[in-house]
Amino acid sequence: MSRAWAIAVREWSGYFRQPAGWVIVALYLFLAGLVFATAVLVPGRTASLRDFFALSGWLLLPVAPAVSMRLLSDELRSGTIENLLTAPVSSVAIIAGKYMGACFFLLAMLAPTLIYPFVLRTFSSPAPDAGPMVAGYLCLLLLGAFYLAIGTFASTLTPNGTLAFLVTLFAVLILMFAGSAPADTPPAIRSALASVWITPRIADFARGVIDTSHVVFFVTASAWFVFLAVVSLEVRRWR
Repeated sequence: MSRAWAIAVREWSGYFRQPAGWVIVALYLFLAGLVFATAVLVPGRTASLRDFFALSGWLLLPVAPAVSMRLLSDELRSGTIENLLTAPVSSVAIIAGKYMGACFFLLAMLAPTLIYPFVLRTFSSPAPDAGPMVAGYLCLLLLGAFYLAIGTFASTLTPNGTLAFLVTLFAVLILMFAGSAPADTPPAIRSALASVWITPRIADFARGVIDTSHVVFFVTASAWFVFLAVVSLEVRRWR
């Protein structure tokens, strides 16, 4: 675990040593601020961050793949993956460390948005309830971790960071539109797609509903993609 933690700290600090990390933060805060200014700070409307959280899946869509796309792709491209694979550190520790580093960066990226609840509770009357805000931020964390898990797996498949970005982007888009299958789709396939459809889950969190089935889905799905990343890296170790 200490080796995974060391990798996580190195990855997390690495984002802030590169201009790309600051660009990602700036992009997310710009998009989040735009939504907050145009959809939340509307005169005459009830003070609520519901619209902000409802759009969280789209706000994270261009950002999370950008965070995760270089986690293993850069190692594969530069050849430094060989040093990692021959070092006395397991594939689990490597993937866990890199994934945790990306999640820590996600937390740092989301932290400035905590000013939004403060602004609403300070200047709105009546002040919004804290419960829906807690549910909304839980959604942001679970959704971001899920996107990053997909991106971590994608980054183990190719040395091309741009390709890893696109694989993650399209995978997330498929999950967001999974419930929009054509009417003539076989019932079994429609049922399977509905079970992985993330849009209604996001909507429930945005309304302030913390459904344990949604929490279990995001945690389990994230763990599954991290596991796939470990398997993918282990295959490269023994190839």
